[in-house]
Formats: sequence, structure tokens, C-alpha cells
Amino acid sequence: MPTMASPKVLNYASHVDDNALRQAAETARLPFVHPHIALMPDAHAGKGSAVGTVIPTTDAVIPAAVGVDIGCGMIAVETRLGAADIDGMDLAALRRAIEAAIPLSPGNYNRGLDRFVFTRARIDSLAGQASDTGVDLSHSPKWREQLGSLGGGNHFIELCLDERDIVWLFLHSGSRGVGNKIAQKHIKIAQKLCRQWSIQLPNADLAYLAQGTPELAAYLRELKWAQRFAFENRAEMMDRFVEVFADWYASDAGDVDAVPLEVDRINCHHNYTVKETHGGKDVWLTRKGAIDAHKGVRGVIPGSMGTRSYVVRGKGNESGLCSAPHGAGRRFSRTEARKRFTADDLAARMAGIEYRHGEEWVDEIPDAYKDIDQVMADAVDLVDIEHTLRQILNVKGT
Repeated sequence: MPTMASPKVLNYASHVDDNALRQAAETARLPFVHPHIALMPDAHAGKGSAVGTVIPTTDAVIPAAVGVDIGCGMIAVETRLGAADIDGMDLAALRRAIEAAIPLSPGNYNRGLDRFVFTRARIDSLAGQASDTGVDLSHSPKWREQLGSLGGGNHFIELCLDERDIVWLFLHSGSRGVGNKIAQKHIKIAQKLCRQWSIQLPNADLAYLAQGTPELAAYLRELKWAQRFAFENRAEMMDRFVEVFADWYASDAGDVDAVPLEVDRINCHHNYTVKETHGGKDVWLTRKGAIDAHKGVRGVIPGSMGTRSYVVRGKGNESGLCSAPHGAGRRFSRTEARKRFTADDLAARMAGIEYRHGEEWVDEIPDAYKDIDQVMADAVDLVDIEHTLRQILNVKGT
């Protein structure tokens, strides 16, 4: 059951650090927050405001609360295949094929735009939206090459099996470098304006853009584009994953007619702002590390590498601002995780899962994250679980 952690802060997390609670209390004191802030079960301290915070605002938007990875989220595809269909097949070969089709790690982009037939239409559509709405992309001349690239950190690609042993394709990424540039530009504008207006803030990363100003209008235009880019970036990578997976399966199975067909697809943001109605008012709802959980809305909540993930359906809980957690949430910083754990520790935790071994991924060890099962237990009032996924293959950038 949620508790009131401080005035206007409703906390769904049974385990949350003091810094996250302090950040939530600071954010809730802003005069335009309505009706309250909801701390999700995976909440932990972040930059300016806690990750796992849902922030409804009436007359302003806080760019740093949306964050620098605008539109980051998950996409999952259910296939017609079962575990028996791929039993004994070479998962290492599939991992290498994925790594060849999707650029990994920060700064790695596509070398060309014509390898896949579906890429060009996405690029043209995004370019048209930017032109039609006045979105300035001069800061990111390589944005086209970024489409269909994964990034690093906690972004990943996975092959999973659900509780029925059905095969799922699964990945996590956002708006890449172009979204970061858009975010950083508007965070700086918000901070400059708040200084000009002599507005006292608990910290500079709560600087906001006010309703009715050209600065907010410009941010919302570019935010909408970046959210669309993130959505299409995931769709682009998933289309590549589906194609690579189908080729791998057909080649190994020796039966082209048996190429798996996509049954279902879920693509959802967990770092974004959207107009919604809460507490009887129209608000800008910022989900910083949270997914849409309106009644009946399907979403995806990942664990960490080596732990379970979940396909869920929202319950429309108004107290929780129709939101749900976006993952396990970190227990330890990346620096602390590297002090505590080794590559051997990670290998032990990843037993039975195909992945690239090495020191590069130690800070992503499951032990650096909260217990995803506890997170989901805390989210019982927010979502229903439809499927539980366990990964058999994991791909990460560095």
C-alpha cells in the first residue's frame, strides 16, 4: 500500500533511499505541482528529481525532470515460436548477427541508410515532421545515422521465453544523441530563465519553462519530435531484430516456410511528458522512469540483465497517476557496483544466458539493481501481470 512520504508525495516503493525521498519532497513543493507526486516502486535518486517519479504540473514543464534520454522506453514482440522450436540452436551466432545489424554503444551509428528496406521511410517521416513543426536539428547532423542504434548503459536487446515458453524479442533504448542534445539545450534555457526571473529553486535541475512562453512552446515541439524519434528508433531496431532472428531461425532449422511470424508488439515510453487530466485539472504529466498504466493500457517493465521482466496491463489507478514502474531501479551507482562486483560475479549471475563476457558490463550486474519481484509486488495496485519473461540471450553496448 502506498504511503504519504511527505506533503504531496505518495510513495509506492517499499525500499527507497533517503536522497530519492528528499528529491521528491523538493519537487512536490513547486507551486504548480497538482495534485501530488507519485513515487514508483523502483524509485531511486536521480539528477534533479528522483528516477521513478511521476510529476503532474499545471502551468510549467521541468525539462531536466523529463531527462536527457527523451522518450527512452521498451519494445517487446511476441512470436509464434516456442522454446522447443529453438532448442539446441546456436544462440551465440544469433547474438553476433544482432550485433552486426544494430550499432551498439554510445557514439556508434549506422554507416549507411540503405541496408534495410524499412529504414528510409522512417527517416523521411521524421525529417518531414521536423521541417513542418520548426524543429531545429542543426546540433545533430548525424541524427539519421543514429536511428536504429542502441546506445550503452542499461540499454539492451534480449531474446526471452515467457511462462508458456513462448519466444519474445525485447529491447530497451531511447532518443540517442539527438534527444540528448535537444534536452540539454532546453535545460539550459530553463535554468537561464529562472535565474533571470530570480526564482529560488532547491536545485538548478528543477528549473522550469512556464506556460504561455515561447520557450515552453519551442520545447514542447522539440520534445514531441524526440519522443517520436525514440519510438521509431525502437521500432527500427526491433524490425532489424525480427529480420535477423527470422534469418537465423530459417537457416538453422532448414525450413524457410517456418520463419516465425510476429504475433504482437508493445512499444512504450518511460521518460516523457504528455497532456493528461488528473485531480480534476489538465496537467503536463512527466513520467521520469515510469510507464503509462491507464486502465487496459499494455506496457513492459524490464528487470536487469539476468532477472525477469514483465508484460503488464494498467489498472488505471488515479492515486498512482495512472502510472507504473519502468524497471528494477538501481541500488548501487555504477561506480559503487564496480567496487563491489567482478566479471566473475557477473558470469555466475548470467549462468545459462548467452551474453558477451567482460569487465565492461559489471556495473549492470543484477545485484546493482533492486529486486524486480519486490518492485512488482509493490506495483500490485498499479498493473496486472500478463506475462513473465526470462532471457536466454542478452546484448548490451558499453
